[in-house]
Amino acid sequence: MTKKQTSSVRNANFSINETFGGRLLKEEDQVFDCNAWDHVEWDEEHLSMAEQRIAEQKEYPVINKDEYMANPNEYWDRFYEKNEGNFFMNRRWIAQEFPDLLQLVQPDAGQKVLLEIGCGAGNTIWPILAENKNEHLKVYPVDYSRKAIDVVYQNPLYDPNHCHASVWDLAGPTLPEGLSENSVDAITLIFCFSALSPDQWNQAVNNLYRVLKPGGVIFFRDYGRLDLTQLRAKKNRYLDENFYIRGDGTRVYYLDNDELDRIFGDRFEVCQNGVDKRLIVNRKKKVKMYRCWLQAKFKK
Repeated sequence: MTKKQTSSVRNANFSINETFGGRLLKEEDQVFDCNAWDHVEWDEEHLSMAEQRIAEQKEYPVINKDEYMANPNEYWDRFYEKNEGNFFMNRRWIAQEFPDLLQLVQPDAGQKVLLEIGCGAGNTIWPILAENKNEHLKVYPVDYSRKAIDVVYQNPLYDPNHCHASVWDLAGPTLPEGLSENSVDAITLIFCFSALSPDQWNQAVNNLYRVLKPGGVIFFRDYGRLDLTQLRAKKNRYLDENFYIRGDGTRVYYLDNDELDRIFGDRFEVCQNGVDKRLIVNRKKKVKMYRCWLQAKFKK
């Protein structure tokens, strides 16, 4: 199993650039010389602060838990109704993190099917389609939110010759519209799995296994435990262990690598299960902020 070697860069082109991910903090007194550092291990001060923050969050849990567990799609609909395609930047770093995806867009790749789960406004698929040279590539963007799919359809980059968007519940009983078992070459699961509650994980993994071809790969990236956003959660946002609601009512679960291995390891070959830790600093205020993402590849 290989470990991830590079860190994501929001404005990277849809191509591999080995210079990214190499800004390493070698001396602590240099911490405020740059805005960000890659592959930074947490110090005892951060871990102690994290333990204290989580203990405080548990004292003030969500008041109406059932409200957020019953119909989570309603909160995502409201989110995309408000923000449409303006909230997230296009993930042009996707090939930097997952260079295998470049194989799908080559002119001689042949018939390939990519399933993008939790597509939102399409921020993962637009960079891919913009670089596509494979006339036989078909992309299936799916999302739990009807409003998100409406936003995808309205984007001028949407090409029905290569794209078929639809509403789909990853943890539901059916497969995505237009797809059958063993029909997908690659799945991108980017900041999506964390929206599920733990009691939905088994059904979701079963659906992923059903739709993926033998030899097909899931490209996974999501929030890691003790990420800055977890530690900044305010009162009445704590749903359950490592499971929270955001201010807009959407849910987020913070995973760790061992948990990820247990969830996917029984059904898939774990080709990669890495952690991407980055230190962001406010040089003016002398504030350190720790980000943490998990990145993995699972092969059927």
